[in-house]
Order: sequence, then structure tokens, then C-alpha cells
Amino acid sequence: MIQVRNLVKRYRGVEALRGVTLEVSDGITGLLGPNGSGKSTLIKSLLGLVKTNEGQGTVVGKEWPGQVREIRELVGYLPEDDCYIAGLSGIESVALMANLSGLPKTEGLRRAHEICDFCDFGEERYRPVESYSTGMRQKLKFAQALVHDPPLLILDEPTTGLDPSQRESMLRRIKTLHTHYGKSVLLSTHILPDVKAICDSVIIMVAGTVKVVDTLENLSRPIHPTQHVMVLGDSSRLVQRVRENGLEVEVECDGNLRISPLESQRVGLLWQLAAETDTKIRRLVPAMNSLDKIFIDTASLSEVR
Repeated sequence: MIQVRNLVKRYRGVEALRGVTLEVSDGITGLLGPNGSGKSTLIKSLLGLVKTNEGQGTVVGKEWPGQVREIRELVGYLPEDDCYIAGLSGIESVALMANLSGLPKTEGLRRAHEICDFCDFGEERYRPVESYSTGMRQKLKFAQALVHDPPLLILDEPTTGLDPSQRESMLRRIKTLHTHYGKSVLLSTHILPDVKAICDSVIIMVAGTVKVVDTLENLSRPIHPTQHVMVLGDSSRLVQRVRENGLEVEVECDGNLRISPLESQRVGLLWQLAAETDTKIRRLVPAMNSLDKIFIDTASLSEVR
């Protein structure tokens, strides 16, 4: 859906994007990064809302940056900031966006009601938009991004300011758009649980550069086979015996253990050592890397460099 090479954006000599090269496939991709990492600048650059200094590629099959107008017709964009016209109702706001996207007036209104139903507006669609709560304004922006039925959605912080139930509903709708309607989504967020809940792939940006591009499944898989061990009581004797057998042990803050490299066929050794040290193992499962740790490690390593 998106393929760009050597994207550079400078603001008064300061590089906000430094040679960004990335490829975004079909599916739901999470765009992560600390504040100031360049996520929003990247999105606005792809949509032609800011002029870049260097770079080329394609977005939804169109040449970028040469065909940014055509690209915007095929992309649904939910910006981070509010963008509504005071005095319009919710349904009028969504219908206006449909008309601006090329739908005739009657068809645009029909489509607006259809999208408002999908977003669960209810009777609130007839209220003035300036009276909307934060959650309703996020719904409004989401509906406006969807109304022209684009193949690609770019959502910038769509769950910010939502309460837990609203956030869950928003994520469920985004997932539905991909699984049932085949739409691809680029989800820019700083809320890691949102990415873990619905994303297939992850991009991590730091200081204007792309540091990680991979599937969530690959990132979650440890380099070496690792077991997560929950124990009852003191585990110090078990930790010592495991280390004596050449394995690495990380004692987590909750007292549980991560032991590696420990392939499934060698798990019997761990049970043997537990019996020898009179340590009770409550649970033993293959360990997965935490997205939080991956994110923190990526940002920390970049700062050191």
C-alpha cells in the first residue's frame, strides 16, 4: 500500500525526517515512536499536506509525490487535531465530506447515514458538532475518513481521549474494516496496547528515522527459545542451579523467571532441577517479547548512539 524511499523533510534546517525508507503491506500496521519522532510529519508528507525536500515512491498504486491529489482521493485520513465546522450537525459534517470526495448530494447523504450507523452515532448525528464530547468528535473524524470508501485509512491517534469502552469499540471497528471489508490501515499511536490488540505489523520511528519494520509475530518471538516460569515461593536455589547448567535466567519484578536458551525438548531438565531444589513451578509457557520492551529498547539504543 505504501512504499517510499529516502524521504527527507527539513524545517528551517532541522531534519524532521531523515532518509525514511519503508514499505507498508496490506493489513493493519502500527506506527509507533516517542513524541517528536516524526510520525505526524511522515503522515502529512505521504498525503502531500507538507512539501518534502527529497524522496519518492508509491502510495495505493499512485506515484508519490507526483500524484498526491489522486492519493488523497484513495486515502481516509483521521487527523490528531479536531477539524469540524461549527454550526453543522454530525450528519451534515459527514455528508459534506462525502460531497467533497465526489459523491452526489443524495448519494452522499445516504452514505453518511450508513457510516453513522456503522459508527453507532444514534440520534446524536443530528446534534451540532460543537456540542460533541471528545469521544463523539473522534467518532465524527472516523466517519468522515470512511465516508468515501477508501482502500487505505491513515489514523493519527484515533483512540486519544476515549474512555475504555469507547476505545474498545473504536479498535473493534478498525479491525472489522480490515477483516470484513479488506481495508488497509496505518495506525499512528503512542498507546501500545492498541497496537497489540489489532495490528499485524509494526513500524517504530525514533528521531526522524525508521528503526524497526516487522510483523508483530516476528517481533514477539525471542531470538533464543525462552520459557516463562511462574514459581511459588523462593526461587533463588532454582536460579542458581539453572545457571550452573549453562542457562541464562532473568528474574522479573514479580518474581517470575525467564530462562533461555531452553528448547521444549530440554524442559525436562528444568523440572528435574525444580525437584532437586524443592521449588514449586506453578506455570511454564514459551515466553514472548513484550512490545513495551521492544519499544523502550529501540528508543534507548537510538539515544545512546
